[in-house]
Amino acid sequence: MFDYKKLFDLTGRKALVVGAGSGIGEAAALGLAAHGAYVLCADLNLEAAQKVADSIKETGGLAEALAFDMRDGDGVIQAIAALPDLDVLVSTPAINVRKPLLDMTEEEFDRVVSLNLKGTFRLITAAGRNMKKRGKGSIIAFASIRAITVEPGQGVYAATKAGVLQMCRTLAAELASSGVRVNAIGPGVVDTPLTAPIAANKDWYNAYAQKSALGRWAKPHEMAGAVVYLASDAGSFVTGTLTIVDGGWTAIDGRFTPPL
Repeated sequence: MFDYKKLFDLTGRKALVVGAGSGIGEAAALGLAAHGAYVLCADLNLEAAQKVADSIKETGGLAEALAFDMRDGDGVIQAIAALPDLDVLVSTPAINVRKPLLDMTEEEFDRVVSLNLKGTFRLITAAGRNMKKRGKGSIIAFASIRAITVEPGQGVYAATKAGVLQMCRTLAAELASSGVRVNAIGPGVVDTPLTAPIAANKDWYNAYAQKSALGRWAKPHEMAGAVVYLASDAGSFVTGTLTIVDGGWTAIDGRFTPPL
């Protein structure tokens, strides 16, 4: 008989969370560790990653910190190659340049695409090679509701997030026969360092809060449930999906034009 009590049990599994030093990545690392995973907290800011790893260990969990730069192609490949027993990958880092497309420079375009799209590509394909050899694993990449719905000033960011979603779907199809699952998560507006410029503008902040059905912003820890679900046996028949965690944002009509 199947043991339903172990659906979310990650004991004995190794998880790499990239961007674990703050925001959604930190919440993902803490959530995975709380369910028994050994978590590698990876971040460009090693000090921040170490604080998260330390907080996990203080509560009896298993973790270590790693310096990690998704824009370093060789570094990504070497780091993943050193983890042949990787069970779970969570990719969270992204940047945004909020500008109308007609005002966007090629340098700004390249900067956003280099991290959000190319960096994610490097990461999920490197992990995919490892997991294919093992015949199991779960890859989780953070996209956004901007993968499916846009607003002025979000063109390049939205394009990269749509690209992340389609890469995840394609990799899911390509790795399914090897027992590897690949999924994307689409947050709505979450209170993180990335969204700090919005939070600093009261009208903008309140407009975004009112846009969701729940009438508020999400906290980072509210993304952890989707991560644990997709990483665990609870999501064993889930692959190639976009799990939207947006408080009902995409279910409601209405739009706020941000001050660009």
